[in-house]
Amino acid sequence: MTTKRVHNFSAGPAILPLEVLKQAQAELLDFSNTGSSVMEISHRGKPYLAVHDQAIERLRRLTGVDDSWHVLFLQGGASTQFAMVPMNFLPQDGKATYLNTGEWSKKAIKEARHFGHVEVPFTSESSNFNRVPKPGEYQVDPSSAYLHFTSNNTIFGTEFPEEPESNGVPLVCDASSDFLSRPLDMERYGLIYAGAQKNLGPSGLAIVMIKEEFLKTQVKRDIPTILNYSTHVETMFNTPPTFTVYIVNLVLGWLEQQGGLTGIQTFNEEKAAKLYAEIDRDDFYRGTAEIESRSLMNVTFRLADEGFEDRFVKEAEAAGLDALKGHRNVGGIRASIYNACPMESVDALISFMQHFRRNS
Repeated sequence: MTTKRVHNFSAGPAILPLEVLKQAQAELLDFSNTGSSVMEISHRGKPYLAVHDQAIERLRRLTGVDDSWHVLFLQGGASTQFAMVPMNFLPQDGKATYLNTGEWSKKAIKEARHFGHVEVPFTSESSNFNRVPKPGEYQVDPSSAYLHFTSNNTIFGTEFPEEPESNGVPLVCDASSDFLSRPLDMERYGLIYAGAQKNLGPSGLAIVMIKEEFLKTQVKRDIPTILNYSTHVETMFNTPPTFTVYIVNLVLGWLEQQGGLTGIQTFNEEKAAKLYAEIDRDDFYRGTAEIESRSLMNVTFRLADEGFEDRFVKEAEAAGLDALKGHRNVGGIRASIYNACPMESVDALISFMQHFRRNS
């Protein structure tokens, strides 16, 4: 039986490496000679724990950290982390600094304000979140508990080209849509979290990495047990999403085979450069993000005649180019070209864009 695969530009849940899907398929009925699927065995049994521990070690290797970093596999996605971070680290009489660069930053700020004072020294909301801050454009109070930023803004197609200046304050990052797409300066972070469904696996899992030094700054507050990071550092408190962790582990192995974060960064830069070059070739297409803030993961653009956009999406879908419609809040076109998006898909999109230009 032949399986037809589309060119998948979904923003999330998103494309996974074909090699990973094939391995999962082969092991679906009999994982590690257990005679059962990984979804059917105990999360406290040796076969699953081997997967869990291997995923943690692979994450540490890829990011270059030692065992002073805690790696947690939690449920509730990044949205739960919006509340957990300030619940655990923002004192009621203290402050935290947040950079507002998109819809998810706004949601994180809203949750943080339940627990303490939030300073927002930068926002690009007045320009429809078309950029991230430039160096020196904001100040961070050194008494802040942390500086929170969203590294890549899926809806608006912007991305921090590097870690933002924090005046020595620990960084806390929602890295959901560009996690492990490039090397990170982990020494500057206190905590980093990411929903798995963009670059790492299926939905249902938030990966959280916490530096032990930062964990020691937890506030003295009555925190529900399951929402306390220390609970999960000390023990596997509840059943993890075992199949998602299994897939994440396979993706991490695939990433190591691509040359780690340096290797995948080069690949991602090549893909994005090709696609942006086609957008910039003339005024038929126009990017929505400032050039210096453009994302390598989510390429957003409009057509000069926006009335053509519905037709563009429908004809692209008919040509096997899936999920190019922009987010419902902003419209336009969005091509998500995460780690697992092959160059062939980018080339196919560019070819379609050229065809559509010629016939419009």
